[in-house]
Amino acid sequence: MCGIAGFWALGRPDELVARRMADAIVHRGPDDSGVWSEPEMGLALAHRRLSILDLSPAGHQPMASECGRYVIVFNGEVYNHLELRKRLHLASGVDIPWRGHSDTETLLYAFREWGIESVLRLASGMFAIAVWDREEQCLTLARDRFGEKPLYYGWVGGAFVFASELKALKQYPGFRGELESGVLERYLRFGCVGGEQSIFKGVSKLLPGSLLRVSLADMKAGKCPQPATWWSAVDVARSARQSAPESREQALNNVEGALSASVQRQMAADVPLGAFLSGGVDSSLIVALMQGQSTRKIRTFSVGFDDPRYDESEHAAAVAAHLGTEHTTLRATSQMALDVIPKLPDLYDEPFADSSQIPTFLISSLTRQHVTVALSGDAGDELFGGYNRYVWVPRVWGKLARMPKPLRQALARMLKSVTPSGYDRLMGVGSRILPSRLHIRTFGEKLYKLADVLACTSDRALYGGLASMNRHPEDLLESEYCSGKPVEQLYPALAGFDQVEWMMLMDTLNFMVDDVLVKVDRASMASSLEVRAPFLDPDVYAAAWQLPLDMRVRNGEGKWALRQILYRHVPRELIERPKMGFAVPLDDWLRGPLREWAEDLLSASSLAMVPALNPRAVQAMWRNHLQGKGHFAQQLWTVLQLSAWAKRWQPSVG
Repeated sequence: MCGIAGFWALGRPDELVARRMADAIVHRGPDDSGVWSEPEMGLALAHRRLSILDLSPAGHQPMASECGRYVIVFNGEVYNHLELRKRLHLASGVDIPWRGHSDTETLLYAFREWGIESVLRLASGMFAIAVWDREEQCLTLARDRFGEKPLYYGWVGGAFVFASELKALKQYPGFRGELESGVLERYLRFGCVGGEQSIFKGVSKLLPGSLLRVSLADMKAGKCPQPATWWSAVDVARSARQSAPESREQALNNVEGALSASVQRQMAADVPLGAFLSGGVDSSLIVALMQGQSTRKIRTFSVGFDDPRYDESEHAAAVAAHLGTEHTTLRATSQMALDVIPKLPDLYDEPFADSSQIPTFLISSLTRQHVTVALSGDAGDELFGGYNRYVWVPRVWGKLARMPKPLRQALARMLKSVTPSGYDRLMGVGSRILPSRLHIRTFGEKLYKLADVLACTSDRALYGGLASMNRHPEDLLESEYCSGKPVEQLYPALAGFDQVEWMMLMDTLNFMVDDVLVKVDRASMASSLEVRAPFLDPDVYAAAWQLPLDMRVRNGEGKWALRQILYRHVPRELIERPKMGFAVPLDDWLRGPLREWAEDLLSASSLAMVPALNPRAVQAMWRNHLQGKGHFAQQLWTVLQLSAWAKRWQPSVG
């Protein structure tokens, strides 16, 4: 894993600027650095390296192709690069004089043989790439299928700039950092700055599965062409559904085969490697497949918290013992978690309010003390139907659609007549007699969400409400910054997909890309830990979408197919328990140890740094939260992270 940066300015490039840009993201690559420039073109490429494959100088970047045509800076891993080398040998008919065994060198040779876009389609991995074609005088930026690795780009003055993180762009002379107020409504709704826009005007994110070609003519005209799509999650899902195996058993075997192969490829590293293990379905299956293909004990890691409500370490240890891994439980205290919070604006560069960012950072930093690479179970929920909404939305909407709207509104008022904490107490009593699959953590919060969506006019609106941290972000904004768009307009209609399949695709394209993968990348890279996600292999994705829906969600339970595969390796009783997730006690913290910190960030002077915010509404919500008059921790967390970000980054306001 690495960090990349660069610029094209049509003047003699200042390599010191490129080096400063790269050094701003030294955490992404502490092992080595490099700068390359094309003086007559005004272009410079910079790189920070975290050495994973080929630790020798042969893996140094920026790297030029043997023929001299291409120069690349590359962040990520191409897991099938040895297979690509075999194909290159067959295509060329000669023994290629490789300088080393890095995937970067493989890419360069493949570009020469097949062209950049064709190679992207052949490559299986996570990556953000910048390639300079000296012959065509063209700069190409490209990003992996799912957006595991970040890539920002934009204009500063007359220069085209790009980097893995915004803090690198900030080092370019003349960078203004003007707040893009147009993203705030969506940010307050979902807790992340999603889609193509960034928090700064004039700076964009290259979307997953996209590439951007900037030519000399574009530079001279001072314009940026539109990115092109080289891979589409929707198109691949649609195609996979048309090629499903005849036998359900074969479909299940295809998933296990594809996932096993992905795990095997992702275990390749020249540095110590391990895996995160929570004891849940996804991580347990990844570890089981790793251990099954290894002659040595796999190193596994879980994090244990001093608050038993959020501690899964006992379950993880039981799975590890059954599989025979070398397991380490990393102990984290509430104080350690609290100490992370002031660092968040630096870690994420943009406001980011998924509070599981805190335990994710802790397990990453603690794991990095033992290994350099860790495999994770990320994306299992999106691909195989793991979220509760895949079960509840069809059930709820089937009933809601038949109910008159006034009746639904009355039901919503009735649900809110009991406080969230009251519902939590009821669940605590009920859990003594209910089967484990019906235990629901934060029961009160979920019922309040349900009450909020009872007045929805469509299943898309219902989904949008459930996917929102804050169903009414406009309440926290001054009126001129509100779009007035209903939530269902944020999501496209997709022909040919079932209601649940549509939700899974929306989560893949939005929540996974903009929240889950951002959270994991920044939290792990802050500690120079490379995290790999075997579920995001393109063959695994296709195999998942070949499954009939009832092999993903069945009998009120998600991830049915993954469970059947896992039970071949781990006893059912070690896995069957309520889904816990990575959470922290935000409610308690905001009323307790974080209260002074929050009071400062929610003061009139702090909120004034983001003029779009409505300070009266924010402070009223804060008072209600302190007095226990509602469940507002998540909504407040989005405002607090925005305010903390503004205080740290000091954006200009147009």
